[in-house]
Amino acid sequence: MMPSNINTGNGSNPQATYLECMKNENVLKAFENVRREIYAQADASFYTLLQSGKDKNAAKQQLKKVIVDVMSKEPSAIPLNRAQKDAIVNALLEDMLGYGPIQPLLDDPEVSEVMVVRKDLIYYEKNGIIYKSDITFRDEEHVRTIIQKIVSPLGRRIDESTPLVDARLPDGSRVNAVIPPVAIDGACITIRKFGKKFTAEELVKSGSIDEVSLELLKKFVQGRLNILIIGGTGSGKTTLLNVLSSFIPPTERIVTIEDSAELQLQQEHVVRLEARPPNIEGKGEITIQTLVKNALRMRPDRIIVGECRGGEALDMLQAMNTGHEGSITTLHANSPRDAISRLTVMVLMSGQELPHKAIKEQIAAAVDLIVQVARMRDGKRRVIKMSEVVGLNTEGDVEVVDIMDFKIHGTDENGKIIGRLEPTGYIPSFLEKLAWYGIEVPVEVFQKKYKK
Repeated sequence: MMPSNINTGNGSNPQATYLECMKNENVLKAFENVRREIYAQADASFYTLLQSGKDKNAAKQQLKKVIVDVMSKEPSAIPLNRAQKDAIVNALLEDMLGYGPIQPLLDDPEVSEVMVVRKDLIYYEKNGIIYKSDITFRDEEHVRTIIQKIVSPLGRRIDESTPLVDARLPDGSRVNAVIPPVAIDGACITIRKFGKKFTAEELVKSGSIDEVSLELLKKFVQGRLNILIIGGTGSGKTTLLNVLSSFIPPTERIVTIEDSAELQLQQEHVVRLEARPPNIEGKGEITIQTLVKNALRMRPDRIIVGECRGGEALDMLQAMNTGHEGSITTLHANSPRDAISRLTVMVLMSGQELPHKAIKEQIAAAVDLIVQVARMRDGKRRVIKMSEVVGLNTEGDVEVVDIMDFKIHGTDENGKIIGRLEPTGYIPSFLEKLAWYGIEVPVEVFQKKYKK
């Protein structure tokens, strides 16, 4: 069931604001008249105000005075009531200072993703569930204008010759935009919001993992296991990576490498690196693979790669095998065994002509633990599996054995899944490595009869 409005935290109803402006012809006509008049009277100070990002609330109050002043001096021949005038003011503020009709969705702390399918079809994800919104853009040009507003400050370009673009908002939210001819039904935008940093305690409280299992992962991180976090899109990989990274001792030097900066490490000794796409001339690209190679020259104790997608997988594996134990990365995969297959393909993408056997040996020697996360049918993101990479079996394939597996025991009256991570009975061989670093894990934790 779709909610009737979206809570922005200030008691207003932003959907009603835009519905009134976009669906009432008189209000829309008045909106366009006022907007046109504002830009016609604009001077340099007006554009400076629009570009001011230091104090958004102050800029909003100043701009509101400008809008109200224009509306009072240029009374429209169209009769408008107070509510309609307020709607026009709010719509203009969102258009000029924010990102148009989707700004209320971006302001809602409970909304994690905004998806513009076309000008009149917008969806959003809230608490793990996707809803259809009633808000719309005025027209196709309005969508294009908002896209340009997002990418222009970053020096990115989007047009018919380059109809795809990745960008990020000032708060770190990831943006992907696609326009025709690639997007057949019109320009579309996908925004993955930069959510608040989850603490370990909040992760347990949310039901994503139980306290005992999280304590296990904490020991695995402190014991310098090389960890691979896997899952589908939006399954919570980066959230878990942030939490696991918080367990790294503050005495260690960490280098993070990301395609789009999302990690929020709290340690002081952190070097953050971000990949860069090519410029308009097609030059200046800096790939994750290049950054991983460079990171090896920066004396890191641990390397954290936000996501492995291609040839950088080989450099990451080599880093794990050459004294940078305790490194962590993520990748898209639907199971631990699928992750091994994907890693193999990624290594082949590096351009190095390595035999499959050598690649499998690299993976088996480098990766200690695979942690799988998933967004389940009730919308909740959970850790559903922990698996050890044991080594190569007699057939030369990488052997993966599950340590913990999520068992579903039913659903409650609200449709929420009841279940937990349970030990499989397998005792991982890396306990000796943990002990070498002074980390003791009781064997009983891995026994099937162990009660959490």
